[in-house]
Amino acid sequence: MSEPKHILFLCSANRMRSPTAEYVFQDWPGIEVASAGLNIGAEVELTPPLVEWADVIFVMEKTHRDRLSKKFRPQLKNQRIICLHIPDEFAVMDPELIEILRRRVTPHLPPPLPGS
Repeated sequence: MSEPKHILFLCSANRMRSPTAEYVFQDWPGIEVASAGLNIGAEVELTPPLVEWADVIFVMEKTHRDRLSKKFRPQLKNQRIICLHIPDEFAVMDPELIEILRRRVTPHLPPPLPGS
């Protein structure tokens, strides 16, 4: 069996969008997920080891990708960075946010195994 993919979800404060994404995909087969924020004072602040851990990094907005690239350039190797284009206008676990996440993230994940 191949090693699980490490999936990191990023937003600004790690209070609404990225924790929701982490929760939604925490049981997806074949991956491990984490979330963090780029702002100082985020619930979980992004660190160089967390960037290095990730295989795929989902950012919520283009500004997040730009800040990630500037601040963590030395840690960015072969990670795929995917912008989800989700504005900061949702509450945590908002049903509309969950639906958008499922629609935009799922195509980038390994397919679920039959029967899972």
